[in-house]
Amino acid sequence: MMVFVFSIGMLRNYMPKKEIILVLVVAFLIGAIGGAFFLEPIYEELPAMASMVEKNVPGNEETLYLDLSSSTDITELKENLSATEGFISFKETSITIPLWKFNEREMKYFNSVIGNINSHFKDYNVTEDGKIEIAIEENYSSYDALKSFSDWYKLVYGDTLSYAQIHAELVVSSASLDTFEHDLLERGIVASNQSGPVQDTLNNTNSSMIPNTHFILITGAFGVVVALIGIYYESFGVFTRKFKKFMREKRKR
Repeated sequence: MMVFVFSIGMLRNYMPKKEIILVLVVAFLIGAIGGAFFLEPIYEELPAMASMVEKNVPGNEETLYLDLSSSTDITELKENLSATEGFISFKETSITIPLWKFNEREMKYFNSVIGNINSHFKDYNVTEDGKIEIAIEENYSSYDALKSFSDWYKLVYGDTLSYAQIHAELVVSSASLDTFEHDLLERGIVASNQSGPVQDTLNNTNSSMIPNTHFILITGAFGVVVALIGIYYESFGVFTRKFKKFMREKRKR
């Protein structure tokens, strides 16, 4: 397409001067259309191509942060994942228990008692919207943590918990990331967050890219530049020949 634009520019001597503006407009449109339909799809794939390089660097690891339903069989999930090539570790980190919107008195009460329910509760946070987030010690299971809280809750409130969420961290080899993401997706699990060289590369590449509309405008402007080169190509050739002749004559003197 740029060859076509260049060729149009070279026809300047055969068209009225006022038509040059039309040539530049056409060159911009052709450049923009070419950018939108041919170059933009390639441009959009740059983050994926950059992350592919990181996936194939030996030793790179990626961490997937999983939010799982309390009904998930964590033991079976861990065994299945650990049997997959590229598995590094699986760690249950915390649980979230949604209750009801707390008033000030209830907030104070839960904040005062949660730390005494179980010595394996490493830290906790009670929010006004009724969520209790409890971080658990390493190597302590989320099942035991939930059972402990559920037993206390039933004793105090005479009711059972209807739902809770388990948070876990899955560390895998970057080269096997696609395999683990596929296996998790088949179970209806999608990582809520991800960290590691692959994700860093994706984030850095995305942040450095300009919006698609700007990219298309740049390709249009490039078309105008190519057209201008075509328009003044002959003049530039004449100038080059005169300059070379001048230099030869200067050397003879």
